[in-house]
Amino acid sequence: MQIYESAEDYLESILMIQEQKGVVHSVDIANEKEYSKASVSIAMKKLRENGYISMKADGAITLLPPGKEIAEHIYERHRILSDLFISLGVSKDIAQIDACRVEHDLSDETFNRIKEHAMICESPVHSKKK
Repeated sequence: MQIYESAEDYLESILMIQEQKGVVHSVDIANEKEYSKASVSIAMKKLRENGYISMKADGAITLLPPGKEIAEHIYERHRILSDLFISLGVSKDIAQIDACRVEHDLSDETFNRIKEHAMICESPVHSKKK
């Protein structure tokens, strides 16, 4: 199933907020993304209708397995790319912004090579002692 970049961003935000706060509501996403509450509400309705999230009566949002899988996939890309950019000397803020831009468009093949490279560079054999 084709999923749009904006939906991936919303799912990733839900996962990140869930890790930070435990419970996610639409207002948390609106605050995190700096989007209007109406825009977030429309997006949550679409994600719910497509089986990516569920919403409780109190408005708490939960990732369903397909949504969680996508969120974890994008969030892993974000973390690894951000760390790579920072290791190259890019400021944390710019690294985060650039990771958001790149995380959706990289092929799996390219990302897997970046991930392998990052893991090699983190290994004790390749780490420099300070």
